[in-house]
Amino acid sequence: MSLDCTLSNNHLSLAVSALGAEMQYLRTQTGLDLLWHGDATFWSGRAPVLFPIVGRAVNDEVAVGDHHAEMPQHGFARRRVFELQDHDPTFCRHVLHADEDSRALYPFDFALHLTHALADATLTVTARIENRSEAPMPFGFGFHPAFHWPLPGAETQPHVVKLQSGSTPAQQPLHPDGLLMPKRVDGPFHKGRMEVTEPLFKDGALVFPNGTEALRYGAENGPGLSFTFHNLPDLALWKPVDAPFLCVEPWHGTASLVGDRPQITQRPNSVILAAGETVEFGYSVTVEI
Repeated sequence: MSLDCTLSNNHLSLAVSALGAEMQYLRTQTGLDLLWHGDATFWSGRAPVLFPIVGRAVNDEVAVGDHHAEMPQHGFARRRVFELQDHDPTFCRHVLHADEDSRALYPFDFALHLTHALADATLTVTARIENRSEAPMPFGFGFHPAFHWPLPGAETQPHVVKLQSGSTPAQQPLHPDGLLMPKRVDGPFHKGRMEVTEPLFKDGALVFPNGTEALRYGAENGPGLSFTFHNLPDLALWKPVDAPFLCVEPWHGTASLVGDRPQITQRPNSVILAAGETVEFGYSVTVEI
């Protein structure tokens, strides 16, 4: 895939593609790869952006009032080409505007700005969404970056996800069709700690509604990645069976619940953005390798 821009500082280097404004690699300056490389054997994605829905819709159909359309899992933004608006050696900003094709699926005028920035050993990714329509705009939004498991330099060590607060968030199980079961259950975290093991993910992603907070992924006393999140209350962790990566996914909104109707306004934790308004989402990840 062709690279639209590359960023670099004394600690990290990063490449972003115009397709989906998706990161293609994130590396230390010593050449260690942190981001999954997109081998389709497991998953061809690397770090897609999820808009205007997160997860799957019932029968892959969404509705806004009387407007009904098919909608793929995680929306369409990840398959669209973004325009590079601005960049310098450590910063780039892309934008996706609504057009005739997008309005056939999602009847709103919007602008989705996506910014990647490096500062020391920290990557910050920020999304700014504008509603340029004359009516409230419902949507879900999320990030879906995949990082190597194990991380470089920690190949022989167990990896854990540790929530900064030490909390024990409830989990919302996935139905086999990709929708969420209505009833929440006890999750795998114990006092904010979860070891990353294959059996945890045998039924798919682990989804924690209203469970996002600062966390660290990596070896408990070794290399790791520390995350903070902005305006992204939902968290998912996903690792396909035998795949050498873990996705750390902060969202605002989730897949539909089993039995839900197609209206986007009724999807869990949907954003309803007033006409002419703007909202921002983001995350930062600090490399500790």
